[in-house]
Amino acid sequence: MTTLAFTTPSGRRRTAPVRFGRDTRRDPLLPQRIRNGMLDDERQQCVQVRLTAADAANPAARALLDAEASTALQLHRVLDDTEYAALFPRIIGYELDTAEPFLLYAAPRGTAAVRTHVMSATDQPVFARDLMQALCLLEGQGLVLRGISPATVLWDGASVQLWGLEGVARAGRPRSAWGRAPYCPPEQRRGEGLVDSRDMVWSAAQVLYQLATGRAGPNDRAPADLAGHRVLAETLRGAFAPLAADRPTPARLLDLLAPGAARRIALTVPADESRPHREAFTQALRLKRQAPPAGPLDGPTGERGNGEVLCPYCLETIQLDLTSLYDTDAKMQYQPLDVTGISNALRLQDVMRGAVQKCTADPDFPEHFIPVPYLTHGRPLTVAMVGQSSTGKSHLLTQMIAEITDGGLEPYGLKWQSVNPEQHARFVRERVQPLRNGKVLDHTGALGLDGFARFVESLLITDARGQVRPVAFFDLGGEDLVRTDAALRFLLGVDALVFVVDPALALPLPQLDHARERWGLEVNRDGDLAFGTVLDRLPKNGPYLEVAAAMVLAKADLLRFQPPVDRWLNAAPPTALDPAVVRAESRDVYGLLRRHSGQAWLRPFDAIRRCTLHVASATGGQEDQGRYPAGARPRRVLEPLVSLLAMQGLIEVPGGAEAFAVGTAPARDAVPPSQARRSVGEDAM
Repeated sequence: MTTLAFTTPSGRRRTAPVRFGRDTRRDPLLPQRIRNGMLDDERQQCVQVRLTAADAANPAARALLDAEASTALQLHRVLDDTEYAALFPRIIGYELDTAEPFLLYAAPRGTAAVRTHVMSATDQPVFARDLMQALCLLEGQGLVLRGISPATVLWDGASVQLWGLEGVARAGRPRSAWGRAPYCPPEQRRGEGLVDSRDMVWSAAQVLYQLATGRAGPNDRAPADLAGHRVLAETLRGAFAPLAADRPTPARLLDLLAPGAARRIALTVPADESRPHREAFTQALRLKRQAPPAGPLDGPTGERGNGEVLCPYCLETIQLDLTSLYDTDAKMQYQPLDVTGISNALRLQDVMRGAVQKCTADPDFPEHFIPVPYLTHGRPLTVAMVGQSSTGKSHLLTQMIAEITDGGLEPYGLKWQSVNPEQHARFVRERVQPLRNGKVLDHTGALGLDGFARFVESLLITDARGQVRPVAFFDLGGEDLVRTDAALRFLLGVDALVFVVDPALALPLPQLDHARERWGLEVNRDGDLAFGTVLDRLPKNGPYLEVAAAMVLAKADLLRFQPPVDRWLNAAPPTALDPAVVRAESRDVYGLLRRHSGQAWLRPFDAIRRCTLHVASATGGQEDQGRYPAGARPRRVLEPLVSLLAMQGLIEVPGGAEAFAVGTAPARDAVPPSQARRSVGEDAM
């Protein structure tokens, strides 16, 4: 007897005593183990699918269990309390951010079809109808169950139950090899093309053929004797086509078996409750496009004449001064540096790259130093992270910079170099390496000036045109913004902002209650105080603020089974920047926050004209006893920065930086209202 704590499908926590039997591998080729159990608090029979600690150390094994949990929970949300729920395993609970992650299901219904040699002629039509209903339901959710075989289809003499949810892939994603012949279609076996719902049709046809004849069909074509089985030939016409495009859809086959059944299934699926919120996003973008352009702001920004740039600390102009250079000694103390005696150009360049200059532009400002390369490569780009101390900004920014140094910007035509090699090496040693090794980072200390915007790191970014620009990253803690006006003064010269949203603070979803209890947090309906403080201080000369911004729903692993976060967090890494995809993600995140959190959490998007929204997870999971069980696995941490770089013109995008941020006006926006009312076109997003 042991005590098990887990999260239920409703998001609530449950603790129950449980007794387990012996475990076995569910599939010899897969890492998951399975064992029967009894939840003694309700005398409920269950099945546990789990990973041992050794298997869970493999990220690929955890990804399989995550995929299975995501599918089971999605089907539960859509089908619970409908007649179709029994077609799939019923999930009881899950615990995935632990050393030995697991899922709990209600006991299976029926036995695997592989134990049946030949199914009776009276059972075959019901079996085929139920199987196609299950496929039709999966198709409606954009899911494709790979690996359908007689081992994963259960039959209790009256209806089907379809298991093997670890093999689900999303329609439209690249295929990967999965499953066994002859049940996996030829394209899937070879890992060619894109996942298609008609992949399941091949697999189902092979299962039906085997149950009707007692033998497996060929691997790459229709059985030669199919015509001799009249019912099969009528039902499965085209299902054995080698190419998915030539097969019927699950809905088409279902209607052959049970006319009208596909339509009844479509009517059963709940309506999309996020549509009004997505439409509100479209309207907000339209208003931004129609707003008059802002006039110029007073005061210096960016690069000045004579090589002057804006100091990111005191906001005064500064230029290279060879008499004010310093470097660090063995004790990391600044010591004056004299370069007048260095005649070798290569040595001088190397020394200057590691040097800093003391800024004396404002004698009343605390002592501060600027890396020399920051002063010699044109107009710097200042990026500031904004949010409360608990939002995960430090982990997000650490992983963002780590992804850059791993070459994450190369697909966008950008290259990087450290501004100060010693400073960068220290950042990697003290921040990146411990996090990647699974250690939870402490809150960011004041790496720059106590009481002011905390400098974190700076890089030299070279764009596709060969132009080099310094990019400096700062961390604005909510507590600093409230406590001191000096951090707010920094905002007058900032170029780009990343607003980090903590889902535990923003979203009153029950699955976040356990995290809130663990961290001592409560939902804040009024939004992040740091957001409002920053927005109120930013310089403004028009209906919208003109600083570039990205909002990030951080710690998204907490919501990795919640739509639409599940869709984006599991998306394949982009290889190019597609403005339509960025707007689609922005629309979905906007809709999620507007629906569950209210407009207060969307204040940055409403106030700033050029603002995109993203989901990201710096760690891929939650900590367990001060460490991340599978190591910190970043997901989509670079996309917000890529968006900002596009808005700043460092990445060329179709339509230009302006169109990337707010979209282009659809045709109906450019015609008289009377004609627009007759238009049936839709907005670009």
